[in-house]
This record gives sequence, C-alpha cells and structure tokens, in this order.
Amino acid sequence: MKHRVIAIGLDSAEPTLIEKWIGEGRLKNISRLWHEGAHGRLENYIGYTAETPWTTFLTGCDRTKTGYWSMIKYHPDSYSTTHEGAYDFMEYKPFFALGKDYRVIAFDVPQMRLCDDINGPQVLAWGAHSPQTDSMSSPPSLLEELRSKHGPHPALRDDNLEVWQAEELKTSVQDMITGVERRAEICTDLMQREPWDMLVTVFGEPHSAGHMHWHWSLPDHPLSKFCKTNGSDPMIEVHEAIDAAIGRICDAAPEDTRVVVFSGHGMQANTMDLPSMFFLPELLYRYSFPGKAAIAKGRNGMLAPVEEIFGSQRDWCLEIWSRKEDWNPLRRLARRRPGLARKYFPAEQWFGSGGGPKAPATYDQSLSFIPAVWYSNLWPEMKAFALPSFSDGYVRLNLRGRDPNGMVDPADYEKTLDEISEHLRALRNPRTGGEVVDKLIRTRKSADEQDPKLPEADLVIIWGGEPADVLDSSAFGRIGPVPFRRSGSHNSNGFLAMGGPGIPQGELKLGHAVDLAPTILHLLGAPIANHFDGTSLFNRPGEMTLQEG
Repeated sequence: MKHRVIAIGLDSAEPTLIEKWIGEGRLKNISRLWHEGAHGRLENYIGYTAETPWTTFLTGCDRTKTGYWSMIKYHPDSYSTTHEGAYDFMEYKPFFALGKDYRVIAFDVPQMRLCDDINGPQVLAWGAHSPQTDSMSSPPSLLEELRSKHGPHPALRDDNLEVWQAEELKTSVQDMITGVERRAEICTDLMQREPWDMLVTVFGEPHSAGHMHWHWSLPDHPLSKFCKTNGSDPMIEVHEAIDAAIGRICDAAPEDTRVVVFSGHGMQANTMDLPSMFFLPELLYRYSFPGKAAIAKGRNGMLAPVEEIFGSQRDWCLEIWSRKEDWNPLRRLARRRPGLARKYFPAEQWFGSGGGPKAPATYDQSLSFIPAVWYSNLWPEMKAFALPSFSDGYVRLNLRGRDPNGMVDPADYEKTLDEISEHLRALRNPRTGGEVVDKLIRTRKSADEQDPKLPEADLVIIWGGEPADVLDSSAFGRIGPVPFRRSGSHNSNGFLAMGGPGIPQGELKLGHAVDLAPTILHLLGAPIANHFDGTSLFNRPGEMTLQEG
C-alpha cells in the first residue's frame, strides 16, 4: 500500500548531541518523532568516513559494489589527482528513481546527480555542504525560479571557515540559519504545487556547523577553553533552527504522511584534518628520503601553547607552506613575513620552491589546499605516499608493475606495509603522550589483487586519540607544531527517528546506514530493489513491524 513519505537528512548530525538536546527539551519536533514513533542508532562503514556516506545512502549499496571511494581520483599514469565530484550513478541509480508510478521531490541532496528516472522536480547544489556537483535543476528553470522567489543559500560553497576566523565564524551562524529557514520555505512551496508521494531533502548545516563551531562549546577540543561564547552556542542555535524548519515542513504535509529524520554519519572533535592532510604526507616523505624533512621540521623541547601556534599569514594553507624547510634564507624570509609572503606565494610557482614539495599555487585550486597534493611531484621517487583526503589517511605504495615508476617490488608488498604500519603505530602526540592511530585497514589481500572497484589506497588509517597539532616519530623526529584547521570532523555514527501512520513506537536495534534506502522505500510502500546491501529496519527478525493498514 502506497504511503506519502517525507525523508529529511541532517548531514553529519552527531547522535549523542541530538539525544542530549532531545533530553533537554530543545528539539521539539525531532523529539515528537523520537518518542511517539520509532527511533534508533545507525552505524556506517569505517574508512573513507567523509567521502562515501551520501553515495551509500543514495544507492543503498556497499562501496565495494559501486566502486566509489572518493571524489578525488588518482591517476597512476601521471602520479596526479583530479577532483571528479559525485558518483556517476550509471550502474546504481538513486533509490528514489522509481519511474512514473511515484512522484518524488528531490531537493538539494548532497552528492547526487540529475536522473531521468526520478519522476518529479530535482534541484542540486542550492545550499548543500560539499554538493560535489554544479548547481542545476530539472526542469532547468526551477533552480533560478526558487532562488528568485525564496533567495539563495547564503553559505553555499562558503561554509568551511578555519578556527581562527573569529568574525567570519560569527557571521556564519546567521547565514546557516537563513539557509535553514529558506529550505523550509522552498520545500513547503514545492509540496503545494502538485500531488507528490515523496519529498527528500537534506539540511547541510549540521555538517558545516560541526566543522566550524565544534570547539566553541564542546570541551573535547584543545581550543575550546580559549573561545568566548558569551552564553551562546552556535551548534545549538543551528540545530534548533533546523528543528523548527522540520516542524514547518511537516505541518505543510497531509496528516497521513510518514516522516523520517536521519543522519548517516556523525561529528566529533577533529582528529583527521592535520594527520591526513599534512602529517601523513610529511611522514611518508621522511620515510622515503631518510634524513630529510620537507615541512615543519619540529625541534625537541618546550611546545608553545596551541593558541599561539597560528602565525602571521592567517590562512591555514599558507601557514603550513610557510614552514617549508629551505636552505635559501631569502625564500624562508619571503614565506614567513606577512606582507612579503602574500606577494611572494603566487609567484613561487615560477621562481621555484627550493626542491621538495611544489608550491600550492602550482596545483589546481580545487585540491591545492590539501598539503598532500604538494608532494605529488615527488611521488614517482617515493616508496609510498599519501593520497589527498577529506577524512581518514590513505597510503598508496609506489608498486612496481602497477605504478609506472614503481619503487616497491610486489614481493615486498606486505613487508613494506608492515614497516609503514609500525611507524604509524609508534606516532605520539607529545602534548599528551597518547597514541594517534586507532585502526589500520589493508584494502587488498596481496599485491596481485587489482579489482578496479577496490580503493586506490593500499592502507587506510583511522585516527584516534585527541586532536593533535604536533606528532613525534621515534624514527623521523618531530613534525610540527602547526595550526589546527577545522575543529570538528566525522565519525561513523548516525541515527533515525520516524513517525506517522503504521509506524510502531519504541527503540529499534542498531541498524546500518545502508539500511536507510530500503527502510524509506518500505515506508513509502514501494518495491525494494534486490541489489540493495541493506534491509528495511522493520523486516529484521525479532524487530518491530510496520503496520500497512
């Protein structure tokens, strides 16, 4: 039996905070679904934590089936990377591409592409965080019509500030709240235009707020004690605005509508950015070139307080680059003097960087902010190197017979990974003495395993411990300290809350994010495809059942 469904995603909303705020009476509309309907926790795949959750949701498939691991593509023939964007959906379409029998409104779902089999209006990249696609719509005129009537999202592609941009961070809160309110207006507008069976939309603001504002009120980040909140909490303000918007959307729908609010992954203090983007590529540089250091060759001794590490550039990328090792004192001076540096940095790609990694301006702007990319000119000479990452650490061996200038014999594949793993496990945060690696995951059983749907990395690093701005290696010395970047990063924890006719009351057993697609289709009363890797949360043995009457 067909039922009308509203599916609302909260991108990277942290379930422990959602549950806390529900308990404090802050999220009244989510709380109503939580207590009157079904709710539960979700887990997600470990590794490629930020790159794959939305593709998993949209396709209902494991990453090994889609072969999609990252929006950054490595090209072994040229030892280079390009920003490819979202999954192409050629093999597996979005789960709500249901054809003519179901009218679907798909508004601003991140990392989606337009699909002919979706019967209804589609809008991409109106305000999503990291949409990984151009702004467009079907019909083509719809996006501009909605922008003209309701306004654009003020933070589209401008919601990734660094922790030291205090004034911009204050402005960002109102920009996000404005975007939240406009999303509610647009969704209610689209629902009132014609009959529909399903609305799917995603609030990207929990993702943005988590990256930018985690340190303002949560004590698990080293910078939290230096932030003055004046009694406000940006994280709470943004989530309360979203809860109000959910209420507006639900109030505009018929009473018999089933509603599901969900998050496929969560947020925590940022243990990923510095280790994956900078520490790992520098460590592998030192591993491949013994006795050398490229950037931020730390000195033993007393460490400056974390709030004093940020230097004169007031730009994280340039701060990292200003710490490049160089025999030439004029180049060192040019990089580190604030007035001189901003004139020198753009020209450095023409004058040379003094060996080692190439200057950020040498590379495509879409990836040049990731320090791992700066080392790519050296990859042909390295035994192993760090692929650019938005979350976990990715190590690629320069393997003979696979990579054109391979340095590692296939017979030494396991031995080399063992050696790198030992160096990684030995890393310590000198501020705490704690370990920084939680798990190491090998993506292949042997050097001979070359399935094209496997990840491009041979080793995935899941970082743990506390956020670190400096690391010590017993073999390669100290790296850093360097400034913190974003204060929040991802984990693999999600949740869902559902309410409406036929939905039982109570707590569901732990589910998986890959179960979201079949669960939503079950709520809709639509066919569930055989290729899904999950199952409806109401179809599991011993679980509560959905009433279809």
